[in-house]
Amino acid sequence: MFEMQHPWWEFVVRAGVVYAALLVLVRLTGKRSIGQFTPFDLVVVMLLAEAVSGSVNGQDASLAGGLIAAATLIVINVVIGYLTSRSGSADALIEGRPVLIGRDGEVYRDTLKRERVSVSEFEQALRENNCAIEDMHMAVLEADGKISILKREKPASA
Repeated sequence: MFEMQHPWWEFVVRAGVVYAALLVLVRLTGKRSIGQFTPFDLVVVMLLAEAVSGSVNGQDASLAGGLIAAATLIVINVVIGYLTSRSGSADALIEGRPVLIGRDGEVYRDTLKRERVSVSEFEQALRENNCAIEDMHMAVLEADGKISILKREKPASA
């Protein structure tokens, strides 16, 4: 239980490499896959965790090895949180940037396609914000995958 099959530093390296690889893969899948988890997405995440667990711990079943790998993943997450809060370029690289997907009643369909957002998802966001398309001032696909809708300002009545 306490006897490790690999040196301690190997757990740190393995956890770091797997973390970086998964971060790149998740970023490549686009904002919408991050922002909204369906039951299918949850199953994929659970299977992904199972698939990489051997890579993180090198098939070492020791308590110490598991704790070292877990601590490494948490430290990496804290470091990335620190970097993204201090550096705009690191934040853009890791978290992404918001994307304008519509303005003044016009939907940018090419941008929707590029960001893999369906028209029905866009329309759902309009409904959730009780906003007709002609009342939309701006629609933004946020870095976390949510769609923000800003309504056009109504002129003040005299």
